[in-house]
Amino acid sequence: MNSKASSSLVLVVAVAWLVFETIGGEASTTKEAEALLHWKSNLQTQSLSSWSPNQNPCLWLGISCDDQGSVTQINLSNASMQGKLDSFNFSSFPNLNHLNLSSNNLSGQVPTVIGTLAKLTHLDLSTNQLSGPIPQEICNLTNMAQIWMSANRLIGPIPSNIKNLIHLTHLMLSSNQISGTIPQEIGMLESLTHLSLYTNQLMGRVPPSLGNLTNLQRLFLDGNNISGTIPKDIGNLVNMVQLGMPDNHLVGSIPSGIGNMTNLTFLYLFGNSLSGSIPRELGNLKKMVELSLSDNLLTDSIPSTLGNLTTVAVLYLGRCRLSGLMPTKEMENFTRLQYFDVSDNNLYGHLPNEICRGGSLERFIVSNNHFQGPIPTSLKNCTSLIRVRLERNQLTGNTSQDFGVYPKLKYIDASYNDLYGELFPNWGKCTNLTKLGLNSNKITGRIPPQIGQLTQLEELDLSSNALVGEIPKELEMLSSLFSLNLCGNQLSHMLPSQLGRLSKLEKLDLSANRLSGPIPEQLGALSKLWLLKLSQNNFDGSIPSNQPSNLQFLDLSHNFLTGEIPPQLGGLQKLENLSLSHNMLSGSIPSAVARQASLVFLDLSYNQLEGPLPDGIAIERASPEAFQNNGGLCSNAKGLPPCNSSSTSHGNARKVVVLLVVIVFLALFVFTGLVGIIYFLKHREKIAERKAKETSRGEIDIFSVLNYNGSDLYNDIVSATDNFDDKNCIGKGGYGKVYKAELATAHVLAVKKIHSFEDGDAAAQNAFRNEIQVLTEIRHRNIVRLYGFCLHVQHKFLIYEFIERGSLASFLRSDQAAVELDWIKRVKVIKGVAHALSYMHHDCIPPIVHRDISTNNILLRWNFEACVSDFGTARLLKPDSSNWTTLAGTYGCIAPELAYTMRVTEKCDVFSFGVAALEVMMGRHSGELIYSLSTSHSRNMLLKDVLDQRLPPPVDDVADEVILTMVFALACLQEHPQSRPTMRHVSQELSTCMPPFPVPFNTVKLSQLMDLKV
Repeated sequence: MNSKASSSLVLVVAVAWLVFETIGGEASTTKEAEALLHWKSNLQTQSLSSWSPNQNPCLWLGISCDDQGSVTQINLSNASMQGKLDSFNFSSFPNLNHLNLSSNNLSGQVPTVIGTLAKLTHLDLSTNQLSGPIPQEICNLTNMAQIWMSANRLIGPIPSNIKNLIHLTHLMLSSNQISGTIPQEIGMLESLTHLSLYTNQLMGRVPPSLGNLTNLQRLFLDGNNISGTIPKDIGNLVNMVQLGMPDNHLVGSIPSGIGNMTNLTFLYLFGNSLSGSIPRELGNLKKMVELSLSDNLLTDSIPSTLGNLTTVAVLYLGRCRLSGLMPTKEMENFTRLQYFDVSDNNLYGHLPNEICRGGSLERFIVSNNHFQGPIPTSLKNCTSLIRVRLERNQLTGNTSQDFGVYPKLKYIDASYNDLYGELFPNWGKCTNLTKLGLNSNKITGRIPPQIGQLTQLEELDLSSNALVGEIPKELEMLSSLFSLNLCGNQLSHMLPSQLGRLSKLEKLDLSANRLSGPIPEQLGALSKLWLLKLSQNNFDGSIPSNQPSNLQFLDLSHNFLTGEIPPQLGGLQKLENLSLSHNMLSGSIPSAVARQASLVFLDLSYNQLEGPLPDGIAIERASPEAFQNNGGLCSNAKGLPPCNSSSTSHGNARKVVVLLVVIVFLALFVFTGLVGIIYFLKHREKIAERKAKETSRGEIDIFSVLNYNGSDLYNDIVSATDNFDDKNCIGKGGYGKVYKAELATAHVLAVKKIHSFEDGDAAAQNAFRNEIQVLTEIRHRNIVRLYGFCLHVQHKFLIYEFIERGSLASFLRSDQAAVELDWIKRVKVIKGVAHALSYMHHDCIPPIVHRDISTNNILLRWNFEACVSDFGTARLLKPDSSNWTTLAGTYGCIAPELAYTMRVTEKCDVFSFGVAALEVMMGRHSGELIYSLSTSHSRNMLLKDVLDQRLPPPVDDVADEVILTMVFALACLQEHPQSRPTMRHVSQELSTCMPPFPVPFNTVKLSQLMDLKV
């Protein structure tokens, strides 16, 4: 064959091949187009209008082809498609290498035929509604480089033959419902750079084989049920940039090998049960931007090496149980810091003074620690601040000098510290504030009217300070306010009616102030208000009938309110707690109030109510104490006198009786006066002679008692006690003996005969008189009433009401009596003592510290109501005094700081209360347990083994109350006084309903109770 023929043959073959390829390519393109159109017909979408049979599919939206016209890429991300993949013929696309259908609304399962896409390298089905398991066939795609299936509803395990995908760099399966364990085989994917499995239902351990993935840069396992320890092999991942394992059940220590990941910028391990100390090696991570180890069980102090992380923007170490001294100097190296959180630990020392040196700090959270010293000076000019939490420390500072103007600040809480000075008027310029909390400090002065400029403010808490003056009417401008708490101050004048314009207000607490005048009727317009506390003020007038319709808690007790109880209170369908005690209310109890089904607590004691007790569920629920000291109430129940004609008469008949009584009384008064004058004239010489003798001895016969002739009563007491014979002695103390005196009038008194003063000790006598005069003003149901006192040449004694059941200590010592004192009664006793101390510390001016709270000095009424007694060592705390004292009190109950400071504060009583409360619950003195609470053995003791074994274990709601009581008893025993709660806080919390404890009662450990923040 010649060369010409040969060339012709080659040309024919080439043309034939070209024709064949063209026909084959057209056939392939036609097949792919038909497959796409068929799939489109089964979808709901408006974005594929360009897909037309008359147009080349390579020109369609989201379709890319190779030179032969075959489809290689389908990118329909965010195309508003709704439907399934069942009708998508995967086998029609032999050259497809990229498939992106993310961010649509595709549902159903991922078809197994997806495994036929042999050339596929990138698959993105994320952010759809796909369900079912991950098909095993996907692991046949050995050319795969990236798999994205996050944010779907996939279930089942990760296929173990994932190991076949040796070219895989991205495996993104987060935010599904994938279960099972992380397969060890993932450790064979040596090309992997991104592994994201967060927010699934994975369990088991972190496989050590992950340490083989030396190219891994990002690993996210957040929000699963992964347990066990973090494998040490994780330190091999030297190329890691972001590592996240938070919100799992990891235990053990943080591997020090993480310090080898010198490229690490983000480390998230929060929300686990990791223990041990923070590795010093973390200081090697000098590229760190965000470090979060919070909500773990870490111990020891913050390593100073963390100061090397000068590029860190977020340092989150809150709720870790860390302890020790804050590395203050090192923490001042942060120049890019935006978020600093070390809250809920046991750290102490000073805060970093230059914490805002970079000027970018937004969140500064150091609450619930033991920090002392001043507020960092750099915070004053830190205008970037958004959220500041300093509460529950021992920080000092002047509130009018140490804070600045913060245009971005939304939240600040500096409560429970030692801040002083007056309120900063420039707070009004922090116009983005939603919460301002400065309660429980030592702030004085007036509330500045500029506070009214905070129109975004939702919570204002200035309670438990020493604020004076009136409540500014400008507060009416706080249109977003839902909580206002000004209780426990010395605010005076009338309550501004303008507060009735705070339409969003839900909680209003103005209790324990000196407010006066009538209660404004405008408060009735606060339709969202559910808590209103105006107790312990000087309000007078009648109770407004138009109360807020959503009220659940109404406390108007301890005022001077008069008139009748408005029947409209019975129309408050949500009212659960109503306290009107210690007023001067008259008339009968409205039947509508008695029938109020929602009322679970009612207290109408210490008023002038009269008439029969009406029937109703609210009356049935109330305790007998709720009606005591109302002379005119009668009933055959609740411990009231039975009703009869005289007690139930009304109107004119009652007026006639009252008039007759007045006439008889006046007649007797005139007669007694005449007899007295005659007696005086007859015996004045003897009286003068006796006074002269007493004056020569330097003593005066001083006797003060309510509504009784002192001289006669003195003689009656001496007679009733057989001249203070020991047979009538019912108790002994360091300052004298207590005698029972049954008078001829049928009154029973408790008389405490005190030891004599030293001769010529006039100062002691004067101090005694002054303090007794204050104590006679105390009026509280949980404090033994002091009727009077006597300073006589022969006998010096105090006269108290007689408490029927005697001391709490005697009950606990007797096995028989201890059984009668069941868990409900014991909790009631402890609550009563807490209420008494709260009253003494926060409602008396000046405050009174008892200094000798013990079970010996707690008496029990007939109904097991607790009464604090024996004020022989009590001390009045004067604000301008150092309050230094000699050591006094019962051994084993004295606060430890008194041994070296001798400075009396309310926190001394708090400690003694904790000791007494623990003794009540244990049935024996708690000294041994208290001194061993710091040891692991005592902390791991079960609560049920600590409680009094003479009683069966508490159950149900009673168990929850016992737990709550123990939580606060232990909290009161903190070594540092400032760490102990106030008695007002204890009293309030013990009166609330506690939700069930999250673990069974029989498994509760002391450590769990001690670690709760109160």
